[in-house]
Amino acid sequence: MKILVIYGTVEGQTGKIARFAEAELEKLGHRVELVDADDPTEISFDGVGAAILAASVHQRRHPRTFEALLTAHREDLRKIRTLLLSVSMNAAFPEGLEEAREYLTEMEMRTGFTPNEEMLVGGALRTSHYDYFAMQVIRHVVMRDRPFDPSETDHEFTDWDAVAACLRDFAG
Repeated sequence: MKILVIYGTVEGQTGKIARFAEAELEKLGHRVELVDADDPTEISFDGVGAAILAASVHQRRHPRTFEALLTAHREDLRKIRTLLLSVSMNAAFPEGLEEAREYLTEMEMRTGFTPNEEMLVGGALRTSHYDYFAMQVIRHVVMRDRPFDPSETDHEFTDWDAVAACLRDFAG
């Protein structure tokens, strides 16, 4: 089956997840087309049987380009099976799951599109890229004083085994 993997990333973790999805789906024998929502290339749905939609959340919102793409192609997407991977720090912690689900609900209301399946995926911290102010936001707003080591330049909260299992279940 031909599967589109459409993604919107800000700091790169969702791009990494999209490439991981591409590799996992190809291992299962599917043909995969990877599409960056920031790339103005036209998307063809000819022969596509399913789509994996992956986007990060920053400031309670998925990237505007990703949401615009969903809005523009929602009729095409409704004709095929879809799985949305919503990547956020809140998804990494049990007490954050309700808020992470709200991000999806808000996006669905803005775009008028609801995927067939959804998965909340933990994101990553790229502390080497943050200035002092950004680190304070990370520590007190994003992480909400949860324990983490800010000296660690990159920390992934993505559960790769869970993502792989979800992709296998979705792709059949």
